[in-house]
Amino acid sequence: MQEIAARNPRAEALGWAQRVREEACDVLVLEPAPPAVDEPPWFADHEPEGSAVVRPFGPPEWRWETLAADDPALYEWCATRWLGPYRRLGELPASFEQTRAALHALALCVISPAREAANGKIGLRWTLGGFGTPFFGADAQVRVEADALVVQERRRAWRAPIETLEAARELLGELAGASRADGAEPLAVDGASAAALGELYGFASSVLAELRYGARKLEPSCVQLWPEHFDVAIELGNEAAGARATYGLSPGDADHPEPYLYVAPWGKTPAGELWQARGFSGAELAYADIVNSPSQRGAALAFYRAGLGQLTA
Repeated sequence: MQEIAARNPRAEALGWAQRVREEACDVLVLEPAPPAVDEPPWFADHEPEGSAVVRPFGPPEWRWETLAADDPALYEWCATRWLGPYRRLGELPASFEQTRAALHALALCVISPAREAANGKIGLRWTLGGFGTPFFGADAQVRVEADALVVQERRRAWRAPIETLEAARELLGELAGASRADGAEPLAVDGASAAALGELYGFASSVLAELRYGARKLEPSCVQLWPEHFDVAIELGNEAAGARATYGLSPGDADHPEPYLYVAPWGKTPAGELWQARGFSGAELAYADIVNSPSQRGAALAFYRAGLGQLTA
């Protein structure tokens, strides 16, 4: 176990914004940040309100990308956190599928139960280099950074290499929730593949956050990483009108060896070329189509908006 510096992504972002902008402002980042929220319905992060908020999207003068245009250090800071400017996704390492399965087990059996024990919620989030819980309890968080597991509580944080589920639960100590599986078998986690998964979740979270921002009147849920299927998703649309659907990214499953974006209607699936997904009723966009697109974010947003447009027409 190694002691490391505790993180507060929102406080770090606020420091950058106040350095660049002279007027008072708030900030929106994609990562969870303390303090822990003990109020329903999400028990997650407070979302900043008002017009004076530096965001990844919205009015150009309030975007991170605009603030970072003439500041190389801020440019790099924003790029690594999927705030704009944006990096491109690349080809997946050969061990991606094996690493994905190992980290899925870790999320389902160790990380999510820690949050569930505190407030009954199982949803996770993208975090820098991987994924983890929102802050819960006494400002605690459990997260993955590449091939390491990190535990943070108040101003203290510690990390260790990912080895087994049993070792992960021991690292969590009193934060560990109810055991869901035997954990003596080694978890095959490759650092490069784990980092690629983190980038994938960051990309998806940023795209879904922008989609959500543009559909604020459609009762959007927050962006969550669901441990059961290991997908990042939001829900949008009027359920009573048959227009509500889940918009998400799966890192791969039994029917898809590689990641894909999807739109899964809650009601009847429309007819047409878009709605030809494999293994479920809905629409899908293959990872290769995203990676090979000149504008990866543009392709992803166009796909989601096409589904949204047809469902809400």
